[in-house]
Amino acid sequence: MKILVLCTGNSCRSQMAEAFLKSFDGNLEVYSAGTARASKVHPKAVQVMKEAGIDISANKTKTVQQFLSQSFDYVITVCDNAKETCPFFTGKVGHRLHMGFEDPAEATGSDEQILGVFRKVRDQIEKEFKQFMLKIEH
Repeated sequence: MKILVLCTGNSCRSQMAEAFLKSFDGNLEVYSAGTARASKVHPKAVQVMKEAGIDISANKTKTVQQFLSQSFDYVITVCDNAKETCPFFTGKVGHRLHMGFEDPAEATGSDEQILGVFRKVRDQIEKEFKQFMLKIEH
């Protein structure tokens, strides 16, 4: 099964979702991308995923443009902006899904408060994508 996870920058939410999906099932072919690619994966996303036992420190951000001609079983948007600006794929897309999560990169406050938002979003992503996996496996 081939899955593409989309958000705006590909620096936080889609990176976390891609990593969780790969950790749930090593046979999945999972990619993530952004509609307006950020320059790098957010350091706090790397930190909170490491806390969950998953290393995304070597991940690079990607633009959705490089995937438009490919076919996917699922294209999943994880932010409202990506859902609204999701481009047309010339490749076959079996299913389009939307799972909206708050953008942790926009969190304000102390370092610990910001990390708290990243952890909350990480845990929400893990929970929602576990439920997604249970649905598609049956």
